[in-house]
Amino acid sequence: MKLSDLTLLLSLLGGGITAVVPVAFPPLHAATQQKGPEITDEASAALLRMGETLRAEQFSFQAQTIRVYADSNAQPLHIFHTMKVVVHRPNRLLVDVTGDDGSRKLVFDGKNALIYIAGQNKYASIPVPEGTIAAMMEQVMGHLGVDFPLADFLTEAPNKAFLTGVTSGRVVNTISIDGSPYLHLLFSQPPGIELELWLAKNEQSLPRRLIVTYRNVAGQPSFIALFSDWDFNIHPPDSDFSFQPPADAAQLQLKPQATAAPAAGGKGGKP
Repeated sequence: MKLSDLTLLLSLLGGGITAVVPVAFPPLHAATQQKGPEITDEASAALLRMGETLRAEQFSFQAQTIRVYADSNAQPLHIFHTMKVVVHRPNRLLVDVTGDDGSRKLVFDGKNALIYIAGQNKYASIPVPEGTIAAMMEQVMGHLGVDFPLADFLTEAPNKAFLTGVTSGRVVNTISIDGSPYLHLLFSQPPGIELELWLAKNEQSLPRRLIVTYRNVAGQPSFIALFSDWDFNIHPPDSDFSFQPPADAAQLQLKPQATAAPAAGGKGGKP
């Protein structure tokens, strides 16, 4: 697969624009844990409640994200995106992205993942033989080296996925957002990655904010996501997970990798 093709795929998931390249971040989940993570009981319980909520068969949400990029002079730039995500387990997913660099879409119908970049009128279709959201994320993100920053929240066990590579975690305090209480949690993932997560202080424990800070990267850049519009009462038809690119759209021919894909994951890595 050509680097230019990978860049196009990356742009779908909140990535680059013309003449702007993503800052080189260390990958998340890369740390090898020699012992169990030191997660406080309060933090573990909040994540478990979140995980149980996000294992729902169907739900949707919106996320406003900010990623850091470097221009031709290596100066940091911030790119804003809005993601609308619809999940229908086990094998349907829709991600609509709009932002400073245009619109793009990821559609998974249980058989193929289709990525469409509207501004460039290009698309790629990736077969997913196993036919599940987890397999699709592994194929697209692991196999092709592309990162969907909110992938952990879409796995079968979101709390476990979030803690992959994490060595410590605790609740910092309780704050109020729009009049409702939220737990502010802080996690560490070597080398030099800090994860802040704000979860509703209730039984659903839904995410409200996520910040990933890269302490060992010049300028200590961060990835930010603000969650809203959670809806667990949706009933999307299969047609919502079907997309036909325009007739004049150019298809990218991606060469498969020879090696097996690593496990999918990401909370803002490789922005």
